[in-house]
Amino acid sequence: MRTAESAITLSIDMYFSNLSSRKMRNQLSRHFKTKVSHQTILNWAYKYSLKVHNFVEKLGYNLGNSFYADETKINRKGREDNFWCCIDWDTRLITGFHYSSSLNPNEAQEFLKKAISKGKPKFIQTDAGVFYPKAFRRQFYSNKIGGLVVKHKIQNYQQTRIHNYKIESVFMKFKDRVQDFRGLKALWSSPILLMGLVIQHNFIEQHSSTNRVPCQLAGQDLELGENRWLGLIKLSSF
Repeated sequence: MRTAESAITLSIDMYFSNLSSRKMRNQLSRHFKTKVSHQTILNWAYKYSLKVHNFVEKLGYNLGNSFYADETKINRKGREDNFWCCIDWDTRLITGFHYSSSLNPNEAQEFLKKAISKGKPKFIQTDAGVFYPKAFRRQFYSNKIGGLVVKHKIQNYQQTRIHNYKIESVFMKFKDRVQDFRGLKALWSSPILLMGLVIQHNFIEQHSSTNRVPCQLAGQDLELGENRWLGLIKLSSF
């Protein structure tokens, strides 16, 4: 790349933290005398999110037994798409996510496949979405996967008045960032940007309640150094 690696990784880190691509472009110009367009910064985010995602999906993880899954609405060009997310409560690692334009058992089943791709819990808790029971029956048709029972727990707010709160903080953070994006734009790029936000959550930032980066608690410290995006990109290039 013609631009210094530190400028590229700083741009990606700040973009997925809280700075727009245009504001980051201005920061590079003022502080590093680096002239790039805001689209170039977006292209860096797309390129390296995909590259790192392909690498980290092949790693092994030590996860707990309790997963919490849910879906939320994400604004894209005036319409509402769906972001599905599953988190391991022991490590706070996002175990899988899915992006879709509709809510149905097929999409829910695809999400469940991704949710257990890094590990198989004893139970997955969801809300009372009508599409989950059918998806669970399809995915865990014998109520087992790999010889391990996977129980479906349902937190029905209408009955308990309790939300599936353990994943709500993740959704709040992601939706705040999407709002900073002023909504998502294209259907092809929206999942990639959310992919970058998942990497930011799992491998870059310390979780406020554990004071550890989730990947560290999940057995993948990776010795990334201070510039964690740079460390991930280098590892994914081997």
